[in-house]
Formats: sequence, structure tokens, C-alpha cells
Amino acid sequence: MTEIVELDRIQGVKLVVLRSFSDERGRFLETFRKDWFPERSWTIVQTNRSDSQAGVLRGLHYHFQQVDYWYVARGQIRVGLADLRQGSATYGASAVVEMGEQHECGLLIPSGVAHGFYALTAATLTYLVDNYYDGQDEHGVAWNDPTLAVPWGVTDPILSARDRANPRLTEILSERRP
Repeated sequence: MTEIVELDRIQGVKLVVLRSFSDERGRFLETFRKDWFPERSWTIVQTNRSDSQAGVLRGLHYHFQQVDYWYVARGQIRVGLADLRQGSATYGASAVVEMGEQHECGLLIPSGVAHGFYALTAATLTYLVDNYYDGQDEHGVAWNDPTLAVPWGVTDPILSARDRANPRLTEILSERRP
């Protein structure tokens, strides 16, 4: 039986502890099943793959119209999460989760939860989404925002120009006010 655990720190984020079956030929594991999340009536419409070298940090990104499900196919990553849903009981909370070959799991990330990852080794991340890519729903917040205080455990990651330019949460909130 697959174990599914909701993170204590951020409501709605679910960690799926995967079971691997190995023999002399190799191994097999299920990485996603719709019935693991009976509370969701969703359809996976797109699958993406991200390859990163060790030391790369991607994010923090968030969407209002998309749920992500992540699985690390190769390597090891540290996922950073921050709850940006203003009506959530865990609004403002942050957490990190280790994923990959040493921590085989899947991760369900609800809409409004900022997410990113730091590649501890060269890594391949696949993610399933329930909405097609929409640039209007692609948002970012600074990975090292002091208000969110995501406990990354890194100080000088390799960042894209886009992620270096992500605003702080206080800037985002001031833009939303009339």
C-alpha cells in the first residue's frame, strides 16, 4: 500500500512515499496514480521534464490555475515550498522536502503554493500538471525572501536571470492592493 502524508507545515501539500520492486533485471515503481488523490477531480493534461546540474536552484514559482505533481527520475533535489494562499490556515509557512534516488517519493503541490528546487546532484525532475502552460499564470517570488524564510540550506546557488529578478513577497502584496 502506498503511503500518502500531508505536510504538517503546509496544508494540501502531499508527499507520496513510493514503493520500489527490484530483482536481477532492475526495478519497477508506480510514480503516479490518480486514485491516490480521491479528493481531486482532475485530468493531467501536460507532463514536463527539467534537467539540472548540481548547484542549480529553480524558483520559487507559483500558479493560481495549476496543480503540480513532481517525481525525481534521477539525482537528488531539495524542494522549497511556501504557502502564498491568503485564505489558507498555513499562509506564509515554508518547508523543504528531500526528493530523489535516496528519498523516492512524489509530491503534490496545490495552486498558490510557491515551489522550487535546489539540485543537490545532477537531477531530472518530471512533473505532471492539470492545466496547459499559460504564461499569464506563471508567477515568481524571490527564492531567498526573508519573509518566507524557506530553509534551503544554501547561500550561492546557480540561478536563471528570471529567478534572480523574482520580486519579494512584500512587493507582490503591495501590487495587489488597490
